[in-house]
Amino acid sequence: MIRHVLLVRFKEDAQPQAIAELQAAFAAIPSKVQGVDAVEWGENDSPENKNQGFTHCILMTFADHNGRDNYLLHPEHEALKVIFRSVLDEIIVLDYSL
Repeated sequence: MIRHVLLVRFKEDAQPQAIAELQAAFAAIPSKVQGVDAVEWGENDSPENKNQGFTHCILMTFADHNGRDNYLLHPEHEALKVIFRSVLDEIIVLDYSL
């Protein structure tokens, strides 16, 4: 199992509707891309103030390395990037195996 963690900081002028569109696109990925088992979306609510401006986390779970590789090369991943570019200020991506 592979976990794919995205920490996201949106542009200051990102419209809520565009962020909601991105969230919906992520939620649809498991039904569109073989090997993607789950997608979780969350907004930071930590009281520690250590998020350095990153406000959202997206956690994707892949069945294995093949699932991740399939996602990274999939047209649906490219479609997500198009939506992301309009609202994204900064992103951190980290993968780990279980």
